[in-house]
Amino acid sequence: MIGDHTDYNQGLSLPMAIDLATEAAFRPKAGSFLIGVASDQFPEPWEIPLGGHAAVAPPEAALASALVGLAHPATGGSLQVTSTIPVGAGLSSSAAFSVALLLALGRQGDPLALATLCQRAEEAAGARVGLLDPLTILEAQAGHALSIDFATLETHQVAVPEEAAFVVVHSGTSRDLGTSLYAVRRAECERAANHLGKPLGLCALGDLSALGESVLRRRARHVITECTRVREVERLLARRNLTAIGALMTEGHRSLAEDFRVSTRALDELVNRLVALPGVYGARLSGGGFGGCVIALCAGDSPALDPATHAPLRAWSVRPAAGAAVRTVP
Repeated sequence: MIGDHTDYNQGLSLPMAIDLATEAAFRPKAGSFLIGVASDQFPEPWEIPLGGHAAVAPPEAALASALVGLAHPATGGSLQVTSTIPVGAGLSSSAAFSVALLLALGRQGDPLALATLCQRAEEAAGARVGLLDPLTILEAQAGHALSIDFATLETHQVAVPEEAAFVVVHSGTSRDLGTSLYAVRRAECERAANHLGKPLGLCALGDLSALGESVLRRRARHVITECTRVREVERLLARRNLTAIGALMTEGHRSLAEDFRVSTRALDELVNRLVALPGVYGARLSGGGFGGCVIALCAGDSPALDPATHAPLRAWSVRPAAGAAVRTVP
């Protein structure tokens, strides 16, 4: 809902899980030392040794290899992965894949420990990401957003009013954080934090005067103002003030576009188109940016909730859903 690029800056975020999902079904095979992975997202299956050797796997299997290595399954077997989450859409498809594989392979632990393993696997596969996505997937509750303080790693649930409706619309351009400027933005934030002597999520607007470089000042300003928006949206959710929440979502998108420079022309145009529709309170890019989707907060009778309204672009009407769960089947 609000709070992007704040997690690796020890800031605040207010995400929610949605009712698109990735499922991983594992069937162990006694005596086997290989994990066979078949996914409806990729044309060819992979075979991964129990130790997980990303270096010898196809590039697209590197994340699965890293996860197998971290999960330490007792035996090999077969993993069948299916998903309704589009890849490269800014909807945390890789985090959902990571959580699903770890849980299916029997890895146990508290949500933070499991989220940290997902982060380590992503880094091993070449993507330096934060904890926001896997932690949300592991802790989410239906009908709630998850308030996360990345300075303390404390979380709590925040009820989302039943009358709040959401639509996610794909901009038509995919994104890949591994090849985008995501790493550059992280490095810029680290430079700004080094100048200020503390993480950007713990800074105030008054600290910006100490940053002489205008680019670093803009990056820091986004993080600082985004944390303020997170606090305000949480307060407004308790008051059920959807109009004000929507305005803050749109304001957050402008900050991501102008101060943090992670938006695209297609995303900006889509946000403008959505907020012009009846019953749309606000809209913003979803995830790390550089392509992917926009999420809009709507009234329950808004035409924006009908995916056909956005054709030929893909769209999904979504709700705040429960996070990951394990089922044992015969």
